[in-house]
Amino acid sequence: MMRNIRALSLGATGLALIFAAEPAVAAPTPVSPDQQATATVRVVKPLTLKWVRDLDLGTVLLSGAGTWTGATVGITKGGVFSCPGSNVTCSGATKTAEYTITGTNNQVVTVSAANVTLTNQNNNAKTLTLTVDAPATVNLGNSGSAGTPLDIGGNISVDSSTTDGTYVGTFAVTVNY
Repeated sequence: MMRNIRALSLGATGLALIFAAEPAVAAPTPVSPDQQATATVRVVKPLTLKWVRDLDLGTVLLSGAGTWTGATVGITKGGVFSCPGSNVTCSGATKTAEYTITGTNNQVVTVSAANVTLTNQNNNAKTLTLTVDAPATVNLGNSGSAGTPLDIGGNISVDSSTTDGTYVGTFAVTVNY
C-alpha cells in the first residue's frame, strides 16, 4: 500500500511540475483606436420673424387701348420698381414687404415665401397672383439683438380685362436654420 501511495505521490508531483511548466496566459492588453472621436454640439437661439411693413405696388392705371395682355408690374426684393408704361401707368409710393429676423449670429437662415393670391376687395371672385421675389437664404451676420432685415418683393401681371379694385393678400413667410 505504501508503494502505491508513493507512486501516487510521485505521479501527482510530476503532474504539478507539468502544469507549472506551462506558460501563464496573460490578460488581454487593451487596444486604443488610432484617433479618438470628438463630440460636438452647436446651440443656437430660437429664430424670430417680426413684421415691419407691407408690400405696396402703388396704383396701376390700365391705360392701353384695345385688348392686350401680359403687363407685369412689380418690385424686386432689392426695391427696384418696374412698370412697363405701354399699356399701364403706375403711380404712388411703392415698397417691399419687410421683416426682421433675429437668432444666433453668423448663422445662415433659409427663407420660404410662397406666391400670394391677391383678392379683389369689391369682388372676391377676381384674383391676381403676386409672384414673390424673396432671397433663398439670409446670413444673420453679427446682427445681435437688432436683427437682420428681410425684404420681399413681387410682381403681378395685368391685362386689359383685369377688374378694377383694390387687391389684397397675405404672405406665408417662414425662416429656418
